[in-house]
Amino acid sequence: MIDLRSDTVTKPTKEMRKASYEAEVGDDVYGEDPTVTLLEEKAAEILGKEAALFVTSGTQGNQIAVLTHCRPGNEILLEEESHIFYYESGAVAALAGVQTRTIPGVNGIMNPQDIESAIRGEDQHFPETGLICIENTHNRAGGAVVPVSNMAEIYKVAQRHAIPVHVDGARLFNAAASTGLSIREFTKHCDTVQICLSKGLGAPVGSIIAGSNDFIKRARKWRKRLGGGLRQVGIIAAPGLIALTQMTERLAEDHENAEFLANGLRGMNPLTIVNAVDTNIVVVDVAGLGMKADEFVQALKEKGVLAVTFGPTLVRLTTHFDVSRRDMETVINTIDEIVKSRK
Repeated sequence: MIDLRSDTVTKPTKEMRKASYEAEVGDDVYGEDPTVTLLEEKAAEILGKEAALFVTSGTQGNQIAVLTHCRPGNEILLEEESHIFYYESGAVAALAGVQTRTIPGVNGIMNPQDIESAIRGEDQHFPETGLICIENTHNRAGGAVVPVSNMAEIYKVAQRHAIPVHVDGARLFNAAASTGLSIREFTKHCDTVQICLSKGLGAPVGSIIAGSNDFIKRARKWRKRLGGGLRQVGIIAAPGLIALTQMTERLAEDHENAEFLANGLRGMNPLTIVNAVDTNIVVVDVAGLGMKADEFVQALKEKGVLAVTFGPTLVRLTTHFDVSRRDMETVINTIDEIVKSRK
């Protein structure tokens, strides 16, 4: 099977497996695991923040950020189809006791003026605006890159109102690879950031949240409250260290494969590519075939290709380091067969 469901399906490399086996470990709750300490220090350095914390997943990282920044009764501002709002099971309400106020975006990009207008004034009827969240790259916008200039404008608005900014940067290294900019060009326009090690970077598990020393100290306690205090965590931190230091430079290859795939499908009427393919995600509208997304996904599966539905007639295809250019050629030919069978 050629698996394009997500870049989360990647398998750890042989080097990652070896590093996990050989990792020097200790009890991290006591602060005694040297491997995770090294990972956190390296992550903070790369992301341009004072400190970092290893967490089990991107969702846990985002939730810890909300819990640390906010207090119950606050309101957070975020794009209307952002991961924190759309895919995290209502956790900000269930765990942090905060409500969401969604901002319409264009390709996941929020207008800073809309954000400023949504910030609550001093009135006993209103919740306090406790946090502004940006997702970069934006999953439901098809892996769209939120420009650094937009992030900078939003951060200026936030600073004027003394509101922190958190970036859900699960695929932020994809944004850096797509633009050719340093990752720090993105992270300097926020107070905290979460990055996934287990998506395009290929580690089997884990994410990083980074921010100030004080933020990470408080975040560590929230991680403990959520049951995320781990013991000999170096076994899973070691692959993450390889992901962070060796896998970021190869993301451009995934982007090239996604663009190759999109180009192969663009002339395949009546299919429509609905996203700009900034990074490693291709979203295809199959409505012209008279098929629903789940029907198309099933037809692909029967021919050896895995994908996911992304709407009633939308299908998402995600490239990653476990698929090759030859695989993309096979996928194009497979989809061509399905299209021709519907004519």
